[in-house]
Amino acid sequence: MTRRQLKLGAVLTPTGGPGHPYTWLDPEIPADASVDIDWYIRYARLAEQARFDLVFIVDSQFITPDSPPHYLNRLEPLTLLSALAVATEHIGLVGTLTTSFNQPFNLARRFASLDLISRGRAGWNVVTSGDSGTAGNYGLEEHYDYATRYGRALEHVEVVKALCDSYEDDAFPRDREARRFLDPDRLHTLDHRGEHFSVVGPLNIERSRQGQPVIFQAGDSDQGRDLGARIADGIFTHAPSFEAGAAFYADIKTRAAAYGRAPEDIVILPGVTVTVGDTDADAREIERATQLADNDFGKSIRELGRPFGWHDFRSTTSTRRSPPRHCSTPSAASTRRRRRSQTSPPSAG
Repeated sequence: MTRRQLKLGAVLTPTGGPGHPYTWLDPEIPADASVDIDWYIRYARLAEQARFDLVFIVDSQFITPDSPPHYLNRLEPLTLLSALAVATEHIGLVGTLTTSFNQPFNLARRFASLDLISRGRAGWNVVTSGDSGTAGNYGLEEHYDYATRYGRALEHVEVVKALCDSYEDDAFPRDREARRFLDPDRLHTLDHRGEHFSVVGPLNIERSRQGQPVIFQAGDSDQGRDLGARIADGIFTHAPSFEAGAAFYADIKTRAAAYGRAPEDIVILPGVTVTVGDTDADAREIERATQLADNDFGKSIRELGRPFGWHDFRSTTSTRRSPPRHCSTPSAASTRRRRRSQTSPPSAG
């Protein structure tokens, strides 16, 4: 039988993202945790110790006063992941970057840098930016239409991958005696001219041991599924039922095969929300408290009769033969943990 593996990822949104906007009221979580690098390092290390495959950093670039607390004030993904790279050893480092408001050369260079810093643990969650307000932050009157967004995304990823292949693995002999730093025959110019991008290349950074970042994607529209089937190593999904999840899985695998890909090379990552308590009733009460209005939050804590806190760990599970390349796959759901006392160390398990 083929050996199958469970994949776990932790999405770090410490002060509360969509669906849990009151996490920041927990006194055990620093109110500025979303911009506190020490918080991220602590929980990335806990996730690594618990044998999670990856940590995942969500992102968007347009806010209103009604946005979730974590969205209002958070660190930029690749800056944050670069810091986590030198504070961890094995866990995958996945960040969200949009193809609509980044140029392929700049994005490829940043991911290549993260991949070298982390020694081959970088992952890219490819998004097209569903929030139309982002366009105004980039000098555009309106967001690209749907077809253009996904056309750009496909070409963007293809260009980034090609740029990552600018140097062959042995392009730098660094031979001091021969005074030969580079083997020019192993450097390749891209000269890409496409519908959306024109990129000469080559990229000015060597290949990492991984070669290029692991690609993730989460679109559920017809265009989104098609893009994922063509480019992704891992695909996030939030199916409302087991049947819907199974149908999504089958659809992605069928589309991948139609594009000439091996279906087993794509990991499907269903999101699950887990609330942990001493009993089912305790867990239900903790779950309810995270969704209360502000005025009811403190009252709910008092009713429980003991302190509690939850950590905004989101986890996804999946099975596959082995992780793609050198990185594990990311996730997208949330695991809220309750500690037994304020002094006991938190767990990422």
